[in-house]
Amino acid sequence: MASGVQVHETVLTIFNEMKVRKAQPSEEERKNRKKAVMFCLSENKKEIVMEEGREVLQGDEGDPFLAFVSMLPPDDCRYALYDATYETKETKKEDLVFIFWAPESAPLKSKMIYASSKDAIKKKFTGIKHEWQVNGIEDIKDRKTLAEKIGGASVITLEGKPLDECCHHGK
Repeated sequence: MASGVQVHETVLTIFNEMKVRKAQPSEEERKNRKKAVMFCLSENKKEIVMEEGREVLQGDEGDPFLAFVSMLPPDDCRYALYDATYETKETKKEDLVFIFWAPESAPLKSKMIYASSKDAIKKKFTGIKHEWQVNGIEDIKDRKTLAEKIGGASVITLEGKPLDECCHHGK
């Protein structure tokens, strides 16, 4: 059942900016490129909008994946776009991932409206290969989970960090 929620045009603008990659970005462009962005329902629940201040830029200090995970609200739903940079044994890749964050602890009403509005935002994001519904911090806090989502077992690094950083299995 569709919820009748509209997607604000800035959401589309952000998506298109994240989707289009410049071959030779300037240092300034590279630093200000959005790495992750969160979207939420507007106050009146009529529109999906970018959540103010909830973004990670390419030039930000620290690990973008951890920064993103730390922004997820523990008890409410969100949509997010995450621009994953990863390596397989053969090649370096970048892929946009659409994430639907619906933690167990979110109010039922919120889960229902976010679930029923998901198609509205997803339809706007043409060409996204990866969609991931996450139901709790346990599902996302380990970068391995995202790596598996986007490239299966062939992924060896995510955001420049080896996946087996924590536990070397003698590979």
